[in-house]
This record gives sequence, structure tokens and C-alpha cells, in this order.
Amino acid sequence: MSITPCGFARTPEKGLARLHWTYDGWAVEGRRPDVPALRPLRGLEIEWPAAEVPLEGLLALAAAGVPLTADLAAPWVPADLAALLTDRDWLGHAADGTARSLADLRREEHSVRLRRLAHLTSRPKVSIVMSSRRPGMVGPALAQMVRQRDVEAEVVLGLHGVGFEEVREAVEACSLPVKWIEVPRAVPFGEVLNRVAALARGDYLVKWDDDDWYGPRHLGDLLMALAYSGADVVGTTAEFFYLEPLRATVRRTTFASGAAYPSEVWADHVAGGTILISREKFQEIGGFPGLSRAVDLEFLKAAQKAGARVYRTHGLGYVLRRGLSDEHTWQLPLAHFLKVAANQWRGFRPSLLMEAA
Repeated sequence: MSITPCGFARTPEKGLARLHWTYDGWAVEGRRPDVPALRPLRGLEIEWPAAEVPLEGLLALAAAGVPLTADLAAPWVPADLAALLTDRDWLGHAADGTARSLADLRREEHSVRLRRLAHLTSRPKVSIVMSSRRPGMVGPALAQMVRQRDVEAEVVLGLHGVGFEEVREAVEACSLPVKWIEVPRAVPFGEVLNRVAALARGDYLVKWDDDDWYGPRHLGDLLMALAYSGADVVGTTAEFFYLEPLRATVRRTTFASGAAYPSEVWADHVAGGTILISREKFQEIGGFPGLSRAVDLEFLKAAQKAGARVYRTHGLGYVLRRGLSDEHTWQLPLAHFLKVAANQWRGFRPSLLMEAA
């Protein structure tokens, strides 16, 4: 059974505990580490032994998403791991024990960085599927795709009522391979996506929304979650929103009902603009429903009806743009997002994992 961050607790109930070396391996308070029992902790403070010891157990904890830290790194620790362990900025915020705490967000960002280091994944080819009715959005979207790290990608673009000449400059400036098709505006959104997906030749398809923001490790994190979960469909939480008319960023960690909206869980819902699935499984399911709205929701329902397992990973590398409700296929008033917000900031304030300027 692989070690995964599934079950990661966003809001720890306890403080740091001590991770130390014993004669038979790493231990927490004298006992072998038990990941479920460690979930309530804020993290583990490493005490290094005098002599070099194996790091496999420590890396297993990192792969499980357990936050690790140390004042100094032992000389035998690889430089990339040492840099993460000794970066203690995430501890510089007072934890207040609630999901509203900035300390919890910084802690989760640190956990994700450790996971990336511990989970080594292959680099399958990914086809980025995007439909757009807005020529002005195509260039910025392609620029974010080019920014993706540690992944081989191609772009398959559906111009939905848009002529290629309107986006030619942006497409020709893109360093990734781009295939495109023009589709009349009257064709339903879901059908546009299917026509675009038919052009794909990647091992995996990933849905991309032209008006949202994606961090440079977005695709890498989805592939990582796919590898460690063994899921058929992977996506992120819909957690960060930029409310454009209000020029504000909000973060939600609960549903409107008040129920928790966790990441690193098996789920029936993921952010529609982040759906990743193998091309083979996509074809088995029958593609997207040929609808104008609720395409993502209905696709996820169809996937689960076909026996596909859906996993929701963290949403720290993704920000949804929200304008007025009639501008989106997912129609909710801005007041809804303010109601469910755990955090609110003025301006564009994504997670640090977005690496935004």
C-alpha cells in the first residue's frame, strides 16, 4: 500500500512533536510513526543523530504530507530536502486552531512542497483541453500552460465562435504544440470539448478554463495525486476565488451548508477546470455530455456511474475568476462566495504555491 497524504488535516489540534532516531529507525515520542495518529499534529521537529542514518522513513512521512521541520540539516541530507526542512517561515504565524488561520494555510503549503519532493513521478504526455469564446483570454491562458514544470504537454484548443485570426498571434507565440479547431457558437459547450478532445494524443486529458489562474506545478501536482491515489479521475478543490468586480480574493474551506470541504480525499466533486483523466478512460465514459451548462458536474456523475474513482487533491495552485453570475456556466452570485469564505483579502492574493508576481 502506497504512502499518501490522503486524510491530511487542514486544522491541527495539537502542536509540534519530536521526531528522533532510535536503534531501529525514526520514532515519535519513542514510538514508530503512525501516520493516522500524527494527523492532529501541527508537524514534527527533527532531532538529528550524530551519525548518518537512512532517510527513507523521513521521506515516507513527507510523502504522507506530514509537515517536517528542523533548525539545521545534518550534513548528509540532500540539499533540496535540507532547504525545505530548514525553511521555517510557515511556523512564523500564530495558529489559532481554526480553518480561518493563515498559519494553517502556510502549513499546508509546506506540506505540499515536501510531498513533491518525496513522490517521484514519471512524465506522461498530457493534452490540455480548452474551449474559449474570448480571444483576449487565449494568450494569457497559453502563457500559463507554457509555465508548467516537469510535464510534457500539448494544447488542444476549441475556438467557440472565434476565428483563428483573432488568436493567431497568441497561438504562434506559444512554445507548446498547439492544435485547434473552430466550432460555431451555437454548438453546446460539452460538444465543443468533445470535438477538441478528439484531437488529443496525450496519455491524459486535462480540462483548462481560459479565465482562471494556474500555478506552475498545477499539472505536476495532478499527476502526482493520480500516481499516489490510483484514481481514475483527479482534480483539485475549488478553494481560491478572485471576485473581479470586488477586486478581492476569498478562500473557502467549507461548503455553504457548513460541512468541511477537505482536500486529499475520495470525493464526488472536484473543480471542473482541473479535471484530469486518462484518454482511454475518457473514451470509455463517452466523453463530456453535450450540454451548454453543468458539463463538469454531469461528466463527474457519468464517470462515477461508469465505476471511475474520483480523488480530490489540494487546490493551492488554482484560482477561479468570478465576475457577474451571468458570465459563467457555474452561476452563483458573488454574495455566495463571501458567505462561505474562510479568508478574505483585498486584491489578487493566491496561495504562495501559485508563485504569482
